This record gives sequence, C-alpha cells and structure tokens, in this order.
Amino acid sequence: MPISNVVQSLDAPAFVATLNQAAEAFRDGGKRPNAQAVIAAMVAAEKVVKQQRLAYPLEALLGHWRLCFTTLSKVNGQSFQTAKGIYVPKIAQAQISFIQPAEIEPNSPSGDIGNQIQVGSIVFRVTGSFRYPGKKNLLVFDFNQAQFSILGKTLYSGNFRSGDQAIAFEQRAISKLPFFAFFLITENFIAARGRGGGLALWVRQTEY
Repeated sequence: MPISNVVQSLDAPAFVATLNQAAEAFRDGGKRPNAQAVIAAMVAAEKVVKQQRLAYPLEALLGHWRLCFTTLSKVNGQSFQTAKGIYVPKIAQAQISFIQPAEIEPNSPSGDIGNQIQVGSIVFRVTGSFRYPGKKNLLVFDFNQAQFSILGKTLYSGNFRSGDQAIAFEQRAISKLPFFAFFLITENFIAARGRGGGLALWVRQTEY
C-alpha cells in the first residue's frame, strides 16, 4: 500500500496534521506545535496503527532522516499528558539513515544503518546493520563502527560494538537487540518508539 494511502486510512487527520506541521516547521521554519501537542499526536498515531495493524514496507524507510523531536523519558498511554519532550536544537544536527547497498538481494529485509550527531565542526558517527522483519514495523539494529572527526579531520575510526561481539548480527535474537517500532511513516516524516520507551520524530533530509 502506498504510504499516502496508509496515512489516509488512519482516519485521524488531526494527529497526522500536527506531526506534519511539526516536521515542516522544523525543517522550513514557521509555527511549531507545542511539545505536549506533538507527544499527544504520536501517542494517538501509535494507538491507531496498533488497532488497524498497519504494516509499512521497508522501502518507505530508506533514506536520510533528521531528528526533529524527542521525548525525554518513557511515554505510555497513562503518562503522556505529563511527559516532557523537546525539539532538537538546530545547532545539534542528529541524523539517522537506512540504506540498502546495491549488492544486497532485492526484497532483502536488511541493510546498513548510520547514526550521526554534528555540533559545529564536531561529528560523531556510528554505523552498523539493521533487520526489518516486517512484524509490528520493528527495525532492529546494531552498531559496529564509529568515527569521530573535527574540522573534517578524522581523529578516530574503528570498531564499536553495542552487543555481544561473539555472535554475528544476523544470528542474534531480536529480543537482545536495540530497536525502533515505527508507527507512522510518510514521505515527509517518520515516528517511532525506541526500546527504552521514548518517542521520536524525524523529518526527511533531502540534502546530505
């Protein structure tokens, strides 16, 4: 199902409009919905997607996404009204990317993940692998390489393992891996819950 049709099927234009406004205002400027409105919209979107059991194709996730908004703690249905969240300051550019290299077989549920934060001329980036089994729109991942640079000069580049180094990523149980559970994916933005229970919103980055 095309992503535009998935969004239309949610039958909840209010939360889609709120998140789209947040994403566009973050990227292009303009009035941003307040933090509480963004959190409420994400909670509503997650609830509807679970109820309707919507499934998103991996292709819709591929690309580069800039972190726009994140909650500061775990959020659930009971606590979201008092939850805290922030728009990421423009000075701190946090980006995540999901890429499928050309050598990967068509329709493969796996690929490369990159997570980068840049503050001025300081850049820290970790890369690794992801799997997207398709169940519950869950994307599991693990990082194995890190790079740190200042003023374009690489000061460190080497191994970085967040998990058990003795077990290959492909063989590790999903329950042992960090993950994002995506509950809303559009051409403009994506939203997900992390393993720690927090919620996040990213906006598509067309220039990289």
